[in-house]
Order: sequence, then C-alpha cells, then structure tokens
Amino acid sequence: MSYDKYLTYSGYLKLDELLSLQEERSAVGDGEPEHDEMLFIIIHQVYELWFKQLLHELDFARDRLADDDLPRVLHTMKRILTILKVLVAQLDILETMRPLDFLAFRQRLEEASGLQSYQFRELEFVLGHKRTDVLDRYPPETRARERLERRLGQPSLWDAFLRFVDARGHAMPDAVLDRDPREPHPASEEVQTRLIEVYGESPALIPLCERLVDLDEGLQEWRYRHVKMVERTIGHKPGTGGTSGAAYLQRSLNQPVFPDLWAIRTHL
Repeated sequence: MSYDKYLTYSGYLKLDELLSLQEERSAVGDGEPEHDEMLFIIIHQVYELWFKQLLHELDFARDRLADDDLPRVLHTMKRILTILKVLVAQLDILETMRPLDFLAFRQRLEEASGLQSYQFRELEFVLGHKRTDVLDRYPPETRARERLERRLGQPSLWDAFLRFVDARGHAMPDAVLDRDPREPHPASEEVQTRLIEVYGESPALIPLCERLVDLDEGLQEWRYRHVKMVERTIGHKPGTGGTSGAAYLQRSLNQPVFPDLWAIRTHL
C-alpha cells in the first residue's frame, strides 16, 4: 500500500471515490434524475457503513468476552447501542420521502432489495439468529456467500456470553456450550435457571445482561420502525426483490435474538 507524501483529509477518507458512488438510475440515458433518489441511495449506503461498524464492534465484544475483559465489553456495548439509536433515527430522514417521490424511481430498482443486504444477515448470524436457508439467496462462490458461510460457522455473541457466565461460576449445560455453532440457539430452561442465579448472586454481571437486553430491544425497535416506514411509503404493495413488502417484514417482529434474557423477567 502506498501513501501520499502529504496526507490530506480528502485523501485519508478517499472522498473523491466515496462521493462518486451515488449513481442515480433515474438519470440513465437522457432522463433527468428524480430528486429523492439521491437521498434513497445515500441513506442505504450509510446504513451499510454502520452495519460494517456494528460487525467490527460485535466481533470485538465477543473476543473481549473470551478474554474475560468485562469493562471493555461494557464500553463496547455502549457504543453498539448508540449506533443502533442512529440507525433508528435515520428512518426519520427517509420518511421525509413521500410515496409518490419513491414511486417515481422505484421501478429502476428492478430486483434490488434490502433483503439482499448480506451485512445485515451477518449481523443476525453474529447475534445468534442463524438460518442456513438464508444462504440460498446468495450464489455460491460470491463474496457475500463466502462471508455468510464463515459467519455461520463462528460462535455467536450469545455463545461467548454463555461461556463467559460459565467461567464466572454459573455452570451452563454442556449441551449448550458444545453445540454446533451453525445451529440457532432456542430458549433453554436450564440456561434461564443459571441466568436467574446471575441476577441473584453476581451483581457485577447484571449490567452486561441488561445491555444485551438493550441490544435486543434496539434491534426490534429498528425492525418495527422499518416496517412502519415501508407501510407509510408503499402501503401493502409487493416489495422489490420478490418479497411481499411490509407483510414480509412484519414476520420478523417480536422475535428476540436473546429469548432467555426475556423469559427470566417473570421470575426475577
């Protein structure tokens, strides 16, 4: 890698390259670009950048759990939660786009759909929401497929959390600790029993448990706001990419990624 002799702000951030990536499909040929397509592109590009940062932070938090570095984990979780708030807030900007403004260029998206965001699927995988059927959306030997297959085989943040709690003296079931990382982690009464012990006997670990709940709640809030934004923009029309639109997104609501931490609330 070569560097300029005198590094500039623009050079460090590669601004010329970055600012050339917003290509409006509505401007192809002799047509005038639709005004709101620029907003649509930038919002989604920014989402992908934040997804990249979230993956960076979640990997870091998972590794620090393995190192028994609780203070650094808590600090990283605070950053992750702050980024999630930004993701939700960006929907306020997208909702300034009126339905007719979106319809003016929607057909130019062809089969492109947010459903195809492999980074968001990576986020689900690293949190433990793993499904092999997701891979079918990405052709073999593509970069997206390779990344998702790698993530599928890695322990999740939840796996790292359970091992961390186990090492702190709250013995988790061997079947849970030794499970295939490619499989999802369903709710477990045995895990819930240990987590109730954590809340009763290990106050130092409670903030970590609560930040995981905050993370789960923040993700569900983003999903809810995303559904309402889609309903507000296209109603119940079919979505791009062959989905059923808002109806498809609604099925993902109220599906926590850490169900055990929600289940114990009744018993605390």
